[in-house]
Amino acid sequence: MSTTFASLGVPTRLCERLEFLGIAEPFPVQAATLPDALAGRDVCGKAPTGSGKTIAFGLPLLAQVAKAAPRRPKALVLVPTRELASQVQDQLTALCWGTKTEVLAVYGGAGMDRQMRALAKGVEVVVATPGRLKDLLERGSLRLDDVSIVVIDEADRMADMGFLPEVRRLLDLTNKKRQTMLFSATLDGDVDVLIRNYQTNPAHHEAASLEVQGEVTHRFWAVSHADRIEVATAIVQRCWPAIVFSRTRHGAERLSKQLNKAGIRSEAIHGDRSQSQREKALRAFGKGDVHVLVATDVAARGIHVDGVACVLQYDPPATDKDYVHRSGRTGRAGEPGTVITLVSPEKEKDVRKMQRELRRREPIEAATVATAASVLAATPPPPVDRGDGLDGVSRRQRARAEDRPRPARPARPGNSKPTRGKGHRKGASPRAVSEGDWTPRPKPASTGGKAKPGRRPTGAGAARPGRPASGNARRRSR
Repeated sequence: MSTTFASLGVPTRLCERLEFLGIAEPFPVQAATLPDALAGRDVCGKAPTGSGKTIAFGLPLLAQVAKAAPRRPKALVLVPTRELASQVQDQLTALCWGTKTEVLAVYGGAGMDRQMRALAKGVEVVVATPGRLKDLLERGSLRLDDVSIVVIDEADRMADMGFLPEVRRLLDLTNKKRQTMLFSATLDGDVDVLIRNYQTNPAHHEAASLEVQGEVTHRFWAVSHADRIEVATAIVQRCWPAIVFSRTRHGAERLSKQLNKAGIRSEAIHGDRSQSQREKALRAFGKGDVHVLVATDVAARGIHVDGVACVLQYDPPATDKDYVHRSGRTGRAGEPGTVITLVSPEKEKDVRKMQRELRRREPIEAATVATAASVLAATPPPPVDRGDGLDGVSRRQRARAEDRPRPARPARPGNSKPTRGKGHRKGASPRAVSEGDWTPRPKPASTGGKAKPGRRPTGAGAARPGRPASGNARRRSR
């Protein structure tokens, strides 16, 4: 018998709303977390983007949230980006349609006055980015004392973006007896600190993404700094819709203008653009009116568009995590995709280091303005095969994937057991050398055979079984 939302304990009114929206059966992450979340337990869910997390935390949140007083919300959802805040608000609003539960998204780039007026009337659920929520708290537009349900969504992304210190300060302002639900693609490092410090005996669940991944080709092109814009233009002319990643806001804006000048319809999306401009650019890109979206890493966190044919990294990513995030924009919904990284001479060393971290073994191909089209059309060179089946596996996962013990080193002289690790940093351990094998140092001629002042007293390095004398004790025995 298949699992239903009703059998998991979801209230009838929410089950009816789900049926109206065409959502009949729960996804794995929802089936795993809903019973514990509806029972009021803290939940720690490990699930990637596209696994159905919003409904997983939205149903228990809406089932339990109480009526809020002005400026005193009852539930708080913390998200890393404006786009994700808007998406969560839309989905929660659809679930609670027809009830008196109000959901408000607060984020930067939108009018603060409108958000303040809505909070003054009373809002049950606030979906917020940490920065804008902090600004509203400082203005006295709301208090978090009455917040009894907290959801931290995409916690790993907030850690990557440096938001976790602010998240911790915000959590300290909420009700101490709150229910805390945390969802993240990874649960190590800084995310684990949140689990240990802000959750009480959480129920741990893990679910895989239901999204079918297409085959993605990864290529690295060595391009001179002067040729980058022409090579980038040649790529997106032949392979679009495309997302082009730039390191800085100014660079994204300039590159978008250069592509438009070359006859390629493009839009920039970065932190300096207003929310309405970003939403307009995303809509145009999704409909096909814009062929190229030029984005910075932070702005691209909320981009979820199927059918992206190419991801072009005009500026190489700073970390291996950024590479994984960027390349994940293509190859969605089972469609194939291409990821091309432009490598200028001054960035080659950093890119090779990143390749080692990711265990990517594609060679760096030479490309110029004249050869860009032919290189793109040619079959990618095969990666260097080391025979271990670990292409594309990051170093963080390599130890688990290989699962091989470290080889034992040969035994050192005087030691019958093989050793592991580095051992004594200056050579064989003194305990492994017998008294008969000890060769004393010659007396220093500069001191006339006498010990230097400041040496340890006699007996401090006296010989013990298995260990020869050292220091002053060795000198006096000569």
